Amino acid sequence: MSAAATGNLLRSDNITLPGAPIRPLGMGVLVAGAVAALAVLGMGFTGAAGVTLKHALAVYHVGAMGVLAMCLGSLFFVMVFHLMGAGWSIVLRRQLENIASFLPFAWLLVMPVLVIELVTQGTLFIWMKPVFYADYLLQKKAAYFFAPLAIVDHDTHEAKTTFVFPAFFAVRALFYGGVWTLLSRRMVAFGRAQEARTDLQAASKARFTSAWGLLLFALTTAFASFDWLMSLDFKFFSTMWPVWYFAGCAFSGISLLVLIVARLKAAGRLQGVVTSEHFHDTGKLVFSFTVFWSYIAFSQYFLIWYSNIPEETAFFFYRTNEGSPWRPLGIFLIIGHFAAPFLVGLFRPVKRSPMALGLLAAWALFVHFADLYYVVRPMVETAGGGPIQIARFIWVDVIAIAGVFAILIGYLLMRIPATPLVSAKDPLIEESLEHRNYV
Repeated sequence: MSAAATGNLLRSDNITLPGAPIRPLGMGVLVAGAVAALAVLGMGFTGAAGVTLKHALAVYHVGAMGVLAMCLGSLFFVMVFHLMGAGWSIVLRRQLENIASFLPFAWLLVMPVLVIELVTQGTLFIWMKPVFYADYLLQKKAAYFFAPLAIVDHDTHEAKTTFVFPAFFAVRALFYGGVWTLLSRRMVAFGRAQEARTDLQAASKARFTSAWGLLLFALTTAFASFDWLMSLDFKFFSTMWPVWYFAGCAFSGISLLVLIVARLKAAGRLQGVVTSEHFHDTGKLVFSFTVFWSYIAFSQYFLIWYSNIPEETAFFFYRTNEGSPWRPLGIFLIIGHFAAPFLVGLFRPVKRSPMALGLLAAWALFVHFADLYYVVRPMVETAGGGPIQIARFIWVDVIAIAGVFAILIGYLLMRIPATPLVSAKDPLIEESLEHRNYV
């Protein structure tokens, strides 16, 4: 590609977005989302409309963990693309960086749930309640949550009856936030540094950071999924749980990228810069992680069913047995999270069409939240023992989840116009502009 053609594609009006009309909209969406999320939490504290605190925390937690997954997935792809020297992804990487830059805030969105849990001594995370300290399975896992403290009296060997601060659990939560903030800030900074220089120095530093960063990313994401999702049912255990959450991170992160880029194309930007060839490759990633999530989800279910250990099978039995109100949602996930996107994503024209792939990505984000809802929401009833009223409170669930998601969308609406939509001075930009698919 000639320098003139490259310069024409990278002209200012094609790779920038005027911020004046968008940023106020973004601020409005962000504030509306925050108000909605806080309103649901407030209803939980006051009991308004019959909403319990446990219910409010559960649905807010679904939204927060869903948003966190998208940011983690985007950070993962930024680091992988740097590590692999993936030249084709240069024109997409800026939007991944924008999503990943929200990661510290996504971590902060999870924190209110954990703080409320500590203050209330276990509302959703029932293992914090002293009444459960005598449970044999919790005592076996006590060091993981409470170290260096203990939930069993040293002298009498009896379970304690007063609240024990889950020190190790709290320290890990702070550690995750520190690691994710460090990684996202460094990766975004390297991307911005490329704006001022055309050499490979920033790319080289980004590749070095990605090499050790991916290891920390894997460890923190895995243990965060143990802590913040699996421990809701402290008797349940699955070694495949972190891989399941990671599959959701990658699936939702790349889907949100597709949605953003498709919308920018519809707005008349990135014409000739992001082509059907780039959509084709991102479509392959959406399709791949559809299959990967399905493989992990089925393998986890199959292994637990096959081993038939009571404390593990109870998790699935409650959600899948005949008459369970959660059984239809499980069937929906089989169709909506696997069969439908698999059959649609198989077709090459779908992957190459911004509109078709954008619709598929929007569906992917919907089923991503439905997947987390299937894990968290049933916990509201299991310990309470009351009647299950999903339809009556579904509006509360929608407001809470949509509210937290709107905070991310509002942030991105303000963030995206703040910088050029692609890194025009990246040494590999021409390779990305000339990218072609041959399969």
